[in-house]
Amino acid sequence: MTAETATPRMPREVWVMVSAGFVIALGYGVVAPALPQFAHSFGVGVTAASAIVSAFAVMRLAFAPSSGRLVTRFGERPMYLLGVFIVALSTLASAFAQTYWQLMLFRGLGGVGSIMFSVSAMGLMIRISPPAIRGRVSGLYSSSFVLGSITGPMLGGALIGFGLRVPFVVYAVALFGAIAVVHLQLRGSTLAAVDTTTDVAVMPLPTALRIGAYRSAVVTAAIFGWVYAMRVSLVPLYFSLVLHEPDGVAGLALATYACGDVIAMMPAGRLSDRIGRRPLIVAGMTVLALATLALALTSNVWIAFASTLVGGIGTGMVSPSQQAVLADVMFGHGRGGPVLVTYQMSQDLGTVIGPVAGGFLAQEWGFPTAFTVTAVLAGCAAVAWLAVRDSMVVRAA
Repeated sequence: MTAETATPRMPREVWVMVSAGFVIALGYGVVAPALPQFAHSFGVGVTAASAIVSAFAVMRLAFAPSSGRLVTRFGERPMYLLGVFIVALSTLASAFAQTYWQLMLFRGLGGVGSIMFSVSAMGLMIRISPPAIRGRVSGLYSSSFVLGSITGPMLGGALIGFGLRVPFVVYAVALFGAIAVVHLQLRGSTLAAVDTTTDVAVMPLPTALRIGAYRSAVVTAAIFGWVYAMRVSLVPLYFSLVLHEPDGVAGLALATYACGDVIAMMPAGRLSDRIGRRPLIVAGMTVLALATLALALTSNVWIAFASTLVGGIGTGMVSPSQQAVLADVMFGHGRGGPVLVTYQMSQDLGTVIGPVAGGFLAQEWGFPTAFTVTAVLAGCAAVAWLAVRDSMVVRAA
């Protein structure tokens, strides 16, 4: 194998970001089981307790345009560190909240920091990833978040036994540790550094929107947000209310879905570097659509479990290729604050709308209708990709 065809080594900076991503996702999972109960402990109803979760997502969506401008102005690494720092402070403050409205305020501020480091992380990962292994890097980074989200709730459930405030303190401490590691490991990196003393080219959003792969990626991101919301909000209720399974089994269904994600992400990322992004996205969205449709048509718990596993494999096939598409689109066009923000806002919008729309469909016409609509949306995303050129081909052209 010649030097020109040899697979590039994974940069050290990638491993730093992957490790930090795992810690962030782990901590988010740690507080997830405690948050609704903590809100409920202030004497509010179920709807108000659930609104604490929505406040985080709404603030992410509202602050997204500003975060893009900040990243463009000051660079990805500083804004990544500032975003994680804001989440750490808001989480620590949440641990000491004395009223429901204080908790609402602190969690909302955490959403501001969350969108800052999310957009920054995407831009930073794009810049430090060698073009030949973008899919592999995206798969590794996505897998770190999924693994963190799997193990986090288990740790959080154990920590609740020491008090509802303890998970928030643990998460805050973990975030401060992640900040220190990223700062120390990337401060001398030439890959992660950005020259802010001169004007840095920024890819205009209209330029990206003229690329079919980017338009399809934005649409797919919104559907991905819907699917994530459906998975978290409807699948556990389906197992408990329709299949009449205990709450523990409903939680196991979420873990099964996440396992499917992890199984597929790394192989899919590597394969997308070889054959392109579009085949993996089309196949993954098709698998997701069929698995979700199967979930709508079955009343057998074992078939339902199999459907959730296969559905997770479908999303795992798509996720790394989607992130690689962003890197392909931005290649040679400078930094892409507006491009990344639009993509992230699309996904967040799907996450906000998904629980409301899916819950309404399930309540009025039943769970099969909600799952069928989700399957149709996934199928539409697959069709949208059939009509555009592969972004990796565009980059190579």
